[in-house]
Amino acid sequence: MPEVTDTGFLSIGEVLGLLLEEFPDITISKIRFLESQGLISPERTASGYRKFYNDDVELLKVILTEQRRNYLPLRVIKDRLDSGQIDRTGEHNRPNGGPPESALDEPVEAAQALPPDDDGAEAPPAVPRSSIKAHPASRRKSEPEQEDRTHKSQAADVVAEPPQAESQLLPGVLLERQELCAMVGMTDDELIQLETFGIVSPRSGDPALYTDDAVAIAKPACEFLRLGVDARHLRNWRTSAEREASLYEQLVTPRYRQRNPEARAEALSQLRRLDVLGATLRAAMTRQALRHHFES
Repeated sequence: MPEVTDTGFLSIGEVLGLLLEEFPDITISKIRFLESQGLISPERTASGYRKFYNDDVELLKVILTEQRRNYLPLRVIKDRLDSGQIDRTGEHNRPNGGPPESALDEPVEAAQALPPDDDGAEAPPAVPRSSIKAHPASRRKSEPEQEDRTHKSQAADVVAEPPQAESQLLPGVLLERQELCAMVGMTDDELIQLETFGIVSPRSGDPALYTDDAVAIAKPACEFLRLGVDARHLRNWRTSAEREASLYEQLVTPRYRQRNPEARAEALSQLRRLDVLGATLRAAMTRQALRHHFES
C-alpha cells in the first residue's frame, strides 16, 4: 500500500489520476461539473481546495458507470441516488462482486503544481505519491489545532488542482437542456440563438437531449457569439463542414460498402486521415489569409 499522508484526503488532481484508467474521458472539468449539479459534495480546505475521501471517489465511479452503462441523464442519476435506487457505495451495483477498493490500491503519481483553481486560492507545490486514509467517522468539523495543522501542511501534502480543461462529455451520455448550458457555461438565450440557425441541435426525441457532439460544438460557438460573431454567420462553418463530410464520404463509400471487413476497416482509417488533413489544411489557409494583419 502507498504511504498515507497526514492530510488523509486527495486533491481533485489525484482523484483524476485514480479514475483515468477506468474512465479515460474523465476530466477536471467533468468532476467540477458533477459538483455544480449537486451529484457530489466534496469538502473544502481553509484555502478553498477540494478534499476527496473514499466515499467521494466511490460515488464518482458509480455516477460515471451509470452514465456509461445506462446512458442516464444526470438529473435521473441524482434522483435515483437520493431515493436509494442507486447504491452510492457501488457495492450493489458492482458486477460479479468485484473488489471495492481495486482502483484505490494503486499508487498515484502527483501532478505538477499548476495555476490556482477558479476560486482564486494559490496553488501549493506538488508532492510525491499519496493515497486515501480511512474515512473518519465525522469529518465535517475538526478541532482548531487540527484545522491549523491541516492548513499549514497542505503546502507539502496537497496537489494543486490543474487548470480547467475543455468541457467534455463521455461518449453516449445525454444531457438535458439546462445540463448542457451548465457544462458549456452559456445562457439559455445563447443556446436558442445557436439552435435557431442549426449550429447546435438536440437529438431527436422528447424531451430534447444533447450528445457529446453538441457539447463540442457549443463551446467554440458560444465563444464566437461573445466575440461579436452573429449566430447566422456561424452557418458558414456548418455548410463548410457538411461539404467536407460529403466529399470524404464519396471517396471512402465504395470501399466501405464491400463485405470484406479489412476493406471496411481501411475505409474508416482513410476517413479519419481525411478528417485530420482537412482540419490541418483549413487552419493553414486561414493563417495564410490573415498573415498580412500580423506581419504589418
